[in-house]
Amino acid sequence: MRFDPFRELERLAERALSGYGGRTMAMEAVRRGDEFLVQLDLPGVREQDVDVTVERNVLSIRARRDPVRQEGDEVVVDERPYGEFSRQLYLGGDLDTNRLDAQFSDGVLTLRIPISESGKPRRVRIGARTEESSPAGAQDSDTGQSSQRPANV
Repeated sequence: MRFDPFRELERLAERALSGYGGRTMAMEAVRRGDEFLVQLDLPGVREQDVDVTVERNVLSIRARRDPVRQEGDEVVVDERPYGEFSRQLYLGGDLDTNRLDAQFSDGVLTLRIPISESGKPRRVRIGARTEESSPAGAQDSDTGQSSQRPANV
C-alpha cells in the first residue's frame, strides 16, 4: 500500500465537516400532529450520562462518553469521539416545555415537545367582533352610515 500524505488530511477534514469527528449529536426534528419530535443520536452513551435541561426557550442536551481504553492498552486505531458533547436548541414560544418528555433507548434520545394551545391552529369565525369593535349596526358619527362594511380581500 502506498503512502498518500494528503489522505490523512482529507480524512480529518471529512470528519470535521461531517460532524463525525467533532463533538456533535446528529439530530432529526419533525412536527407530528400537535407535537415536535426530536431525536438525537448518542451511540455508546449511557442513559445516566445524558442531561436534558430547559431554561426559558433554550433546551440544552449534554452527554458524556468515556473511552474504553484502560491503562496499559496499546491504541491501534482511535476514530471514535469521546468526552462531553452538547447541543442547544432554541424553542419557539408556542411549545409547551412544561410537558416535554424525554426517552433514551438504543443510543437515541427522543424528545417530545407538545405545542401549547395558543400555538395550535384555530378557526377564526368570519364576522366575529372583538370587544373593541363597535356594536352591530352602529352609525358612523361623521357620515351617519352603518359601520358594518364588507371585509377587504
